[in-house]
Amino acid sequence: MVDKKLGKLVLITGGARSGKSTLAEKLAEDAGGPATYVATAAVLDEEMELRVAIHKERRPAHWSTVEETMDLAAALERVPSGTVTVIVDCLTIWLTNQLLARYEEDLSDDKYMAIEDHIQAELNRFCTVAAARPFRTIVVTNEVGCGVVPDTPLGRVFRDMAGRANQQVARAADSLWFAVSGYPLCVKEYTEK
Repeated sequence: MVDKKLGKLVLITGGARSGKSTLAEKLAEDAGGPATYVATAAVLDEEMELRVAIHKERRPAHWSTVEETMDLAAALERVPSGTVTVIVDCLTIWLTNQLLARYEEDLSDDKYMAIEDHIQAELNRFCTVAAARPFRTIVVTNEVGCGVVPDTPLGRVFRDMAGRANQQVARAADSLWFAVSGYPLCVKEYTEK
């Protein structure tokens, strides 16, 4: 993949096990220089512990890690100086953290909109900080709207918010990639401004 096709803010989306994180890691390796992994997952059970261990094992030992479950903009501020590429993995887990911290059964329309407004404001702040930092930021996210309609209200709220969050970051991104069975498809190619 040609580096010129990427730009400063890159969004990689796709389904589960589509190769999103592997693509992000390859792009970081190809860029050379130090890389930092912004990990958004909280390790709350054995399954997540195993997933995190697999991710850590796969990436180079000399990469830095910033663990941040809630404040992505602040995470970018904590990236070590000299970093060339930052991988944020993943936006949908971050969204899950945001939603679960605020969700309640029988969510009123006002409360729903307050959560949505908070998430949009946080993503605007993140995209602004990413544009101002000296490194490339690669955001990994899941495309959750291609499957079965969730059977719970929380599942449907999550699906809808994830779709809008992905669209918001895609608009701000210089390039957008869709991972399909381990292969990247360029959806939005970077053009110099």
